[in-house]
Amino acid sequence: LHMGKTMKEDLTVVVKYIKQLYPPEFNVFSTYAELYHNYFASQAKKNAESHLEDKDIYLLLSWVHNIYPKDMRKDHVLAEELEKVKLGSLLPSSLSKELENKYLDSEEATIKNSLSKCLDKEIQRWKEDKEPEKLNGHFQSELLAIFVIQSIYSGQKRAKDISTAVGEELSHRLSKELPAFLKSYKDAFEDFKEKSKKHRYYKPILIANINNCWNFRDYAEKNMAEKDDNKASILSTLGDIENSGFDVLLQQLFAQLKPIYKKFTENKWDSSSEIMNEIIKTTSKHISDFRTLKDPFYHAIVEKIHARLVKEYIVRLLKRKVSLKTPAQQQNLAQHISKNAADLEAFCTSNGSQATWLNSALPKLAEIIRLQDLGAIKIEVATLATTYPDIRKRHLEAFLHIKANLSRGELKSILGYLADSTASMPLGAPLFSNINVS
Repeated sequence: LHMGKTMKEDLTVVVKYIKQLYPPEFNVFSTYAELYHNYFASQAKKNAESHLEDKDIYLLLSWVHNIYPKDMRKDHVLAEELEKVKLGSLLPSSLSKELENKYLDSEEATIKNSLSKCLDKEIQRWKEDKEPEKLNGHFQSELLAIFVIQSIYSGQKRAKDISTAVGEELSHRLSKELPAFLKSYKDAFEDFKEKSKKHRYYKPILIANINNCWNFRDYAEKNMAEKDDNKASILSTLGDIENSGFDVLLQQLFAQLKPIYKKFTENKWDSSSEIMNEIIKTTSKHISDFRTLKDPFYHAIVEKIHARLVKEYIVRLLKRKVSLKTPAQQQNLAQHISKNAADLEAFCTSNGSQATWLNSALPKLAEIIRLQDLGAIKIEVATLATTYPDIRKRHLEAFLHIKANLSRGELKSILGYLADSTASMPLGAPLFSNINVS
């Protein structure tokens, strides 16, 4: 700093006062500039060849790439004169490259180490007998994502401040660090999930970890190129953590719902409104716990619940437990299903489900049961297959068991129509493909 300041001030004096005292052919400014530069370069070389701490390497590289060529040689008083002199770099390129590699190795190791320590601290926090902190009503451990992203970003910025090339090289080296960190984070999360089920704050910690994924997801979406393989890896790992957490959070609810759904077929659908009320009441108790999830995750879990409620209802319709011979009986069941469907849709929508694609499944099935005209049934089947292209013959055959007044020929005709209408359909959001028909 002292040398730089002295060189800048002295050369300014040469430009302003001394240069005009000499004839132009003396090139007096050039003489001064070269002498100062050579001395400065020899000192820089001497320092570069000695043992330097990391922060000294950074400072020396900053002088070589940044401060000396930009702040000093582009100084508004000196720039024009220095342009004529054509001074070289402060360090030979081979020595400069050697320092850059030392700096990059050190910075990469430091960031890796700090991310590892950060994860260890996070794991320790899970083991403490403390409820995670809340922000705006959502459980979270905000510092984890902030620290990790900040560590990588700060490292990249520091390197970029030396030079664009050094910045790009460090960014390239660090590009695998976030995916690697998140894989370690996922492993630690899975370990906690399996081994800490009796932890007092088990569910709040799961929710906090799901919420943590949001900042990582947001960072990747906004800062990484669409075709970047690392981005795909990051989003895939985050999806695994989120879904793994959702599965555990939903286990108890789904276990409680199973025996309630069985009542539909056990009671021949006679008290279906009361059974649906029981399903909604049971689900409602659990949904209130999920309000501590951040909004995108809350909506995601509610949509999973919505899909499960619809799917379980369809499963009961495909059980071949009810076979109705008269149109009046079929119309009565269709009314029950339509009422249940409306109650289910109202409940899920009021709790924030945006899975509108599920809403027409049960009403369409109810309509197929209600209709008696073969042509009308075929049209409704075709519409159902267009909306849910993963429905297969086996599903429809099991469902049509309810319509006991269909002849074998009529049944075959309807099933054939489904095969034709779904032959070229792409697979949309799965509903029927998750349903096994016994």
